[in-house]
Amino acid sequence: MQIILLDKVVNLGNLGEIVKVKDGYARNFLIPSGRARRATEAAKAEFEARRAELEKIAAAKLAECQALGEKLGGTTIKLTQKAGVDGRLFGSVTNHDIAEELVKAGYKVVKSQIRMPNGPIKIVSDSTVSVALHTDVVVGITVSVYGETA
Repeated sequence: MQIILLDKVVNLGNLGEIVKVKDGYARNFLIPSGRARRATEAAKAEFEARRAELEKIAAAKLAECQALGEKLGGTTIKLTQKAGVDGRLFGSVTNHDIAEELVKAGYKVVKSQIRMPNGPIKIVSDSTVSVALHTDVVVGITVSVYGETA
C-alpha cells in the first residue's frame, strides 16, 4: 500500500514522502495513529495544500521536545525496591516505574518513550536509560536503584 507520511517515522521516511509499506502496518498502526494517509490523488492534493502548515507543526513539536530534552538530559532518578542481601531485586524496575517517577518530577513522559537496552533492571545499581522524546531527540538519564531489606 502506498501512503503519504504526515510525520517523521523511524526507518521509513520524513514528512511528505510517499512510501510503500505492508497493508497491515498502514491500516493497523500508521493511519490510526495519524502518522500517515493513503496516497490517493485527492490526498496528495490536500497534503500539498497543507504542507506548510504541517511542516510548521512538526518544527514546533521538535523544538518543544528539544527544550524538554535539554532539561531532562543527565537527570538522575532514585528508586527504592525490595531486595535480598546479595543485591538482587524481588521483581524488577521497568519502563513504567521510570516513567512514573519522571512524571512525579514534573517531566511530561510516557512509558513507551523509555528505552531500556538491557531489559528491566534486576539488581541494585546505577543504570543508564534512554528517553526518546522525538525521533530526533534521544537523551540519557541515570536510574539509581536502592535496595530495601524486608
